[in-house]
Amino acid sequence: MIGNIFEDDQVNGCYMHYDRLIAGGAKATTRAIKLETFDSLKSAFFLERRELGIINVGAPGMVTADGKEYTLGNKEALYIGRGTRDVSFHPADGALYYFNSAPAHTTHPTKKITSADAQVTTVGAADTANHRTIHKLIVNQVLETCQLQMGLTELKKGSVWNTMPPHTHDRRMEVYFYFDLAEGNTVCHFMGQPQETRHLFVKNNQAVISPPWSIHSGAGTGNYTFVWSMAGENLDYSDMDAVHPMELR
Repeated sequence: MIGNIFEDDQVNGCYMHYDRLIAGGAKATTRAIKLETFDSLKSAFFLERRELGIINVGAPGMVTADGKEYTLGNKEALYIGRGTRDVSFHPADGALYYFNSAPAHTTHPTKKITSADAQVTTVGAADTANHRTIHKLIVNQVLETCQLQMGLTELKKGSVWNTMPPHTHDRRMEVYFYFDLAEGNTVCHFMGQPQETRHLFVKNNQAVISPPWSIHSGAGTGNYTFVWSMAGENLDYSDMDAVHPMELR
């Protein structure tokens, strides 16, 4: 689990060896804060060999990429291509910039993605407590990326289950970032091999790393939203190895 993603005037991140994904967040309160490289990357700047996806999970804010301004509303996304030298998050009351970054072998154009640009699908049902809307924001049907895929899923009021039935996908790993939980609510996130599952209780604005061999599913004490992000060798969103609920242990 990744906690402490948002802290005032800081960029926080977690560098994982599963597909070399970086997950993190920025919260600019009094000044603009820059996305800096760090020792483990061995790069002159953060995006020298990487691509970046940002989703604003708070109030409207602004990000600059090599001096160009991008205003991001709530649940809007920004893809930034490899080679961009200066990425800065600008102060705005309540803006929360959640981001993921993956290695990139080529450069694709920087692009803002709004809800109108996204691929939107509603799945599940109230009867099974998993009625939800999936917003595919940074996926290859919307724009070109090297390997990064991002979007968000909103559960309808009265629904609490996500990704049920669950699945694995050996060809890529995933991170779930939970937000929009009402005060006092939590999500029980299930992970692990299908026949040997484990669980984590996740609070608002926390994330869970899901290795390729792990299921990723959850049930909350109320409805919520989560960002899903993937990196790996396959860009096919539907590439999943389904697990029937009766097979779970």
